[in-house]
Amino acid sequence: MEVAQEEKKKKMKILCLHGFRTSGSFLKKQISKWDPSIFAHFDMDFPDGLFPAGGKSDIEGIFPPPYFEWFQFEKDFTEYTNLEECVKYLCEYIMSKGPFDGLLGFSQGATLSALLLGYQAQGKVLKDHPPLKFFISISGSKFRTPDICDVAYKDPIKAKSVHFIGDKDWLKLPSQDLATAFDNPLIIRHPQGHTVPRLDETTVVQMRGWTAEILLQYSSRNLEAGKTDSGDTLKVQNAAANGKVDKEVEIVEAAKA
Repeated sequence: MEVAQEEKKKKMKILCLHGFRTSGSFLKKQISKWDPSIFAHFDMDFPDGLFPAGGKSDIEGIFPPPYFEWFQFEKDFTEYTNLEECVKYLCEYIMSKGPFDGLLGFSQGATLSALLLGYQAQGKVLKDHPPLKFFISISGSKFRTPDICDVAYKDPIKAKSVHFIGDKDWLKLPSQDLATAFDNPLIIRHPQGHTVPRLDETTVVQMRGWTAEILLQYSSRNLEAGKTDSGDTLKVQNAAANGKVDKEVEIVEAAKA
């Protein structure tokens, strides 16, 4: 039991934020469609949104309730309700349950995750938390009001990021715009709509390599600090090598494409 707990402590932690009027359990099920090797060396946390769903959920009849939302918004996505309360709640959650190394989000959860990353980079939130290192965005978008944009997206966000964008997603263009807020983003396009997509073999290998690079950086830093041994680093280096994909078959496009 103690060995298992120690192993869990060694893993990098990802905070995973679900979409509008769904739940942490639903996002966990969605991500379970992905090859388990992608996140095998990460500890993933799937909390529920702060507020109970205030209307009909798109997953009614597909996945059991309860359903939640992180904040509320007007149709043009320029007016928000309870957003500040939500950000405060998540910062307290991150400080009490973390530290976390990265964020993963779908739709509203991805939009909120990017906001936290931008705010932290500008010193607005999480000042006493280590910098969040990476971000996996699935159908995310930017906030649109100047008071938020002028802070959160003021400078390119340095966190390592990958952005899943669906060809049939109604948030396709906003998702592309969100990617431009990040420094050197990786964009993976898929033919599906507003969903957590199933990954083909090429994308599985690509994502395995992407997460292996994160683990390699983490392992190298810990080795320098004396928190791990060279054997652990060698294992991660091998994983990174096995996760690389021939550049000719990568599903990668420039952020401004």
